[in-house]
Amino acid sequence: MGMTVATAQQNTSQAQGKASQAVQIDRNILHVQVILDHLGFGPGVLDGRGGMSLTAALKGFQESRGLPITGKPDQATLRALHPYRQLRPTRTLRLTEAALRGQYINPLPKEPEAQAKLPAMAYRAPIEKLAEMFHTTPAVLAALNPNGRLAPGQQLVFPNALPTSRAYPEDVKPEWRQTLSQLNVDANQPRGETIVVDKSDAVLRVLDANDKLVAQFQATMGSERDPLPLGNWKVLSISPLPDWRFQPKILKGVPDTKKEQLIPPGPNNPVGVVWIDLSKEHYGIHGTAEPHQIGRAESNGCVRLTNWDAARVALMVKPGAPVIFQA
Repeated sequence: MGMTVATAQQNTSQAQGKASQAVQIDRNILHVQVILDHLGFGPGVLDGRGGMSLTAALKGFQESRGLPITGKPDQATLRALHPYRQLRPTRTLRLTEAALRGQYINPLPKEPEAQAKLPAMAYRAPIEKLAEMFHTTPAVLAALNPNGRLAPGQQLVFPNALPTSRAYPEDVKPEWRQTLSQLNVDANQPRGETIVVDKSDAVLRVLDANDKLVAQFQATMGSERDPLPLGNWKVLSISPLPDWRFQPKILKGVPDTKKEQLIPPGPNNPVGVVWIDLSKEHYGIHGTAEPHQIGRAESNGCVRLTNWDAARVALMVKPGAPVIFQA
């Protein structure tokens, strides 16, 4: 038998230097989050709790449907969400060997010099992989499965992040296809023509050819030391599974005496699973190793999304798409 989900969550939290604590899940809130996540209005992690990420997601959904923008699950909004009620808040699934298999590195070193020597910036443990697969956190999985065990054949409860399709474009390379599938990223994404990064609401918005809002995701952008560079830019290229160059001379707060390092790809790479390069030098839109911090922690000026949301944006836009950074 494998270890319990709660023990795995506790071990992973300790390895990441975070306190392990019980999570209270409101299934009604989780249901709203799951529907919004499926519709492309990402509420961040699916955790069954309210907060700024859910408020922003509701505002985006309300705007897209021509509803009063309240940021609350009011009656008009619940009526608009009602047709999607068949998307249940959770799914009970049987663990497979493939779901638990992986290249795990625990503890994962924090220093770039040590990270550069790794074969990959891999997950620390199966519980971290499973949490990201279902757009949540190890703590939420522990709360949903207080007596569950991490072993093949065991049934566990997950937030319902399963996609409707995995028929990704034919030109998607095998490793990226595998990553998209593992992150439960739906192959059916709206076509985005313009990206708007809104500092005031801490969101990334995707507009279609008619400037209609078709998707929105919670984002972290800039800091007092490294503010978001307001202005008009464009997408230069999209790089799945990128490595990342640790460059002390352009990173504020890092001594110039440190040596440059090339950090290998992986879900725990500082830029996550995809880098969307922008015409503003050294700036991009990318994933993160810490999805629970999106919208809360500061960044080095770039626009950071959860890995699954960054992957969705990468499927929506093409090189040349305008990118607007606004206050």
